[in-house]
Amino acid sequence: MPRKSPFKIVLTEDEKMELERMARKYTGPYFTVVRAKIILLAAQGLSNKVIAERLDLPRQIVSKWRKRFFEKRLDGLSDNPRAGRPAQFSPEEVVTVKAIACELPARKGLPLSRFSRGDLKRYVEKVGLISKISAITIWRWLRADAIKPWQYRSWLFPRDPQFSAKADPILDLYQKISQGLPLDAADYVLSTDEKTSIQARKRKAETDPTSPNRTKRVEAEYERKGALAYLAAWDVHRAKIFGRCELKTGIKSFERLVDQVMSQEPYRSARRVFWIMDNGSSHRGQPSNDRLTKKWKNIIPVHTPVHASWLNQIEIYFSILTQKALTPVDFKSLSELEDRILRFQEYYGAIAKPFKWNYTREDLKKLMTKLSIRPEWKTANAN
Repeated sequence: MPRKSPFKIVLTEDEKMELERMARKYTGPYFTVVRAKIILLAAQGLSNKVIAERLDLPRQIVSKWRKRFFEKRLDGLSDNPRAGRPAQFSPEEVVTVKAIACELPARKGLPLSRFSRGDLKRYVEKVGLISKISAITIWRWLRADAIKPWQYRSWLFPRDPQFSAKADPILDLYQKISQGLPLDAADYVLSTDEKTSIQARKRKAETDPTSPNRTKRVEAEYERKGALAYLAAWDVHRAKIFGRCELKTGIKSFERLVDQVMSQEPYRSARRVFWIMDNGSSHRGQPSNDRLTKKWKNIIPVHTPVHASWLNQIEIYFSILTQKALTPVDFKSLSELEDRILRFQEYYGAIAKPFKWNYTREDLKKLMTKLSIRPEWKTANAN
C-alpha cells in the first residue's frame, strides 16, 4: 500500500494567502517557491509521492518540508542556521553594496551607463569599502534581492492630458461596447496602421536551410533592392485581415486601403464601422475625419492617444508578420517582398482568431492612478 504521511496539513486563511504569495514570487529564490508549492499541494490532500511527481522532486524532500511545516508552520520553511566559519562580510557591507548597485554609475563619477558584477567589484575595492571581494559573491548578494543593474527597460509616460478619455472608448470597443451600450451585429471594429520602410535585401550568397546539427545560415552582406510600405486593417472581432503594399505612405495610400475595405460587404452595408488609428500624418485630426466620413457615411474614426501604439491591435499582427514572414530579410526584389507579404496575409487570414484582449478601462484606471503618484510622472507631465 502507498505510504500515507502522518502530518496532515490544514491551512489557516492567512497561511494560505502567504504561501500563494510565495509560490507566485518569480523573483524570489527558487527553493522558497518550491517549498510553498509543496505545502499548498499537501493542503489539498495529495500524498508525498504525488507531490514529488508533480514538482519533479525526490519524495524525501517533500516529506521533509511537510514535516517541518507541520511542526513549525511558516517558520519551518526557513533554513536552519548552518555550522561553519563566520560570515566574511558584515550585513552593513552587504547592504551598502546592494545600495550602490541600485544607483546610476554616472552619479558616482564613473563613465558607465550601468554596473556589471565586475564593475561593482572594482568600485567597492577602489573606494575602500571592501578590501577584496569576488564578482561571484556580489552576484550572489544581488541575486538574493533580484537586483540586476546590468539590465534595463525603456519606458514612456503618457503625456496626453486626455489619455484616459481617448483610450477608454478604444478599450470599450474591444469589449464590444460603445458609449456604454453593446455593439450590435451591424457594427464592426477595425484596427489600422502602416508598416513603413520594409526593405528588400538581396543576400550576396544563397541562404542555406536548416539541416541536422546545423542552423539556418544567412549571408551577412546584402544589396538594397528598395523598400515599400504595407497598410493593413484588422477586423478585431471577426479576425479578418486586409492590406495592400504601396511605394510610400500618405493620404492617398491610406484612402485606397479604406476604399478596399469599405467597398466590400459587410462593411459597405454596416450600420457603423469604427476605424481605430493612430495620429500618423496620413489620417491625423479633423481634416482626415472629414475626408473619411464624407465618402463613407458609416465610418466612425477613433484616434488613439499619442504614444499609445500598444492600444492598436494591428500592431500585434505586424509583429506576427515580421517574425514569421519578414525575418531574416532575404528578398531578391520588391515584387518578391510584396508577394511574400500578401501571401502571408492570405495564409494568416485562413487560420486567424481574434486576439485575446483582456485589458479593460478598469485596468487603465488602476495604471493611471499608480503612475500619478510617481515623481517621474510629475516630471514628465511638467515638461
